Amino acid sequence: MTLPAGWTARRPTLDDVPAILAVVHAADTFAVGYPDFDAEDVRDALTAPFVDPARDSWLVTDPDGTAVAWAILSNPTGVGREWVDVSVDPDRAADLRAPLLARLLDRVAERAAERGLAALTARTGVSASETRWAGELVEAGFTRIKRYIRMTRSLADLPAEPAPPAGVTVRPLRADDEADLRLFHRIFDTAFRDTPDYEPVDFDQWREQLPSYGKVWDEWFLAEVDGEPAAALQSSDQALDQGMGWVRTLSVLPAYRRRGVGAALLRRAFAVYAAKGRAGAGLGVDLANPTAPVTLYRSVGLAEGRWTDMYERSVPAAGV
Repeated sequence: MTLPAGWTARRPTLDDVPAILAVVHAADTFAVGYPDFDAEDVRDALTAPFVDPARDSWLVTDPDGTAVAWAILSNPTGVGREWVDVSVDPDRAADLRAPLLARLLDRVAERAAERGLAALTARTGVSASETRWAGELVEAGFTRIKRYIRMTRSLADLPAEPAPPAGVTVRPLRADDEADLRLFHRIFDTAFRDTPDYEPVDFDQWREQLPSYGKVWDEWFLAEVDGEPAAALQSSDQALDQGMGWVRTLSVLPAYRRRGVGAALLRRAFAVYAAKGRAGAGLGVDLANPTAPVTLYRSVGLAEGRWTDMYERSVPAAGV
């Protein structure tokens, strides 16, 4: 990768978190209109399982030592796809995004070889304003595969929570109960098996990932139908800086879909968010999900907003 005179590319450390955050905020503001990352998110990325910053990340600085670009790989489970993320200051380092992507893809090829695989799939996201990035991805061999949309609603006009359908009960997760955590994981894992992006994650791996999602346990819920486990809702703290409650996952077992269980969980979550003074609630929707959840989400007052397209390509292992 050729850099302007006096610029350097090096491996980041935790001491670089503030500098990296400034880059990410500039990139986010260009992409979605506001900063969508905080310092804890940067630390989590650099210390995540299956990420070695000394091999899987790069930081580019200008002659004054100011960070202008950051690239990192992630793979929370250590199996399946690799996520490639390149953030640049759009005014100063847009030309570096494609070469940094190339470096990440070289590292994905190495990681495939290290895992004894013939190839790995690399994936990344593109917002509506990032037309140049979309073109660079296509030039690098990526293909657009699907779209996620962000759905939100105001909680200012939230009606009183209605009674759930007959036989349905909703309760908070008991986070200090191992059996309850295992039940939550089983519902989550089973419910997503019929989705295109399903990757099995065993209970121990899932529990190790929980800190990165935020653990406000009174915002996690389980639903039962006639006493049988039926569904689970996991909240995240990722939108707190926007004054919003956020639904990270809604998992409804196939036998209980289209029976009002998912709506009951969402309404309970919204009521808890509102009681805490949140201004709104939101979630992300995979439009390729065969369960077609958009209809459910509209029924509880959520409306479509901005979108992100997913691009991916297969990366042959180094030496293959």
